[in-house]
Amino acid sequence: MNLILKYFPNLTEDQINKFEKLESLYQDWNLKINVVSRKDIDELYIRHVLHSLGIAKVIEFKPGSKLLDVGTGGGFPGIPLAIMFPDCSFHLVDSIAKKLKVVDEVVAGLGLTNVKTTHSRVENIDGKYEFIISRAVAAMPTFVHWVKGKIAKDQKHDIKNGILYLKGGDLSEELKDYRTTTIYNLSDYYTEDFYETKKVVHLPMKYKG
Repeated sequence: MNLILKYFPNLTEDQINKFEKLESLYQDWNLKINVVSRKDIDELYIRHVLHSLGIAKVIEFKPGSKLLDVGTGGGFPGIPLAIMFPDCSFHLVDSIAKKLKVVDEVVAGLGLTNVKTTHSRVENIDGKYEFIISRAVAAMPTFVHWVKGKIAKDQKHDIKNGILYLKGGDLSEELKDYRTTTIYNLSDYYTEDFYETKKVVHLPMKYKG
């Protein structure tokens, strides 16, 4: 938890309480339904929570924004960002039901009212969102194909609506066909070794009516 406060010192008391609760909630539910590896549970804040919040270093979502978290797994990056941005709506989607069971229980345990979950492939989701967020569930061309037609028209932010993707390693080959991407190195924001090769990739996408 000290890690979170190190990089996000202006959290409210309610946000601090929710972030503190995350560890015990995940430890408890992961024993019943294993969705996060043991090592990752032991390093939940550095490998999952703070990593998810890398997106919050790149952009501050405006109140009323709608975000779609694709392939949320155990709830990342959606749940930490939902705590960070309580005035935004987060739609967490995964095709594996048991993972969403854990997500639903964590959301209930935290009392989050700005999160909904859907057990589905993202191609079957209707709705428009300012940003589609995710953590390396597929190569970018595949991901772009999945989420076409889901971007909202109205622009509220300094950066254009589109994809915010947490990725690692050398992305030059994967992104060579996307000239409009901006890559943010998380090592510019966090000093821990884990973030040395971690990035947030922003890919603007056009609204399709």
